Amino acid sequence: MSNTPDNSQLAAQLEQIQQLIQERGANDAIREKAFDQLYEELKQYKEDFLFQAEKPLLLDLLLFYDSLNWFHESLVKQEMSPDVIADSFQYLIDEFIEVLYRRDVLPIEESGAFDRKVHKAVKVVNTDNPEQDYQIAQVLKRGFQRASKLLRPEEVVIARHGQK
Repeated sequence: MSNTPDNSQLAAQLEQIQQLIQERGANDAIREKAFDQLYEELKQYKEDFLFQAEKPLLLDLLLFYDSLNWFHESLVKQEMSPDVIADSFQYLIDEFIEVLYRRDVLPIEESGAFDRKVHKAVKVVNTDNPEQDYQIAQVLKRGFQRASKLLRPEEVVIARHGQK
């Protein structure tokens, strides 16, 4: 007897291999479809999560938008005296600060002395008083922090003694 397989055995083995390849291909297609579906579900969960996380802030901003619109319409109609305009504008600033407070964003506490950790010196003015050296002469932009972490440094003008 010979150890070489005959044609019928080769044909049977070839058919078996083809069947395994087809099954593997079908399994791969099913797996790929399952991964695609899982990916889409994860994408939807992510989008829903982000929407739910952003929704309170967006609603606060829409309320602020309504206040800005009211203020604009009042200015266009010239219904307000200069004092009422100033009070209304201050109300808008206070309302916006409230939106920031709700997000745990707080203005940096006022300080007379320059602190590199929370201040950014954008201008220097000379002073003859040595006690005013490195003191804040003017705040140009308020600084803000969130959860005790600096979001934006306060932009300030500092006084320097002995500068030329």
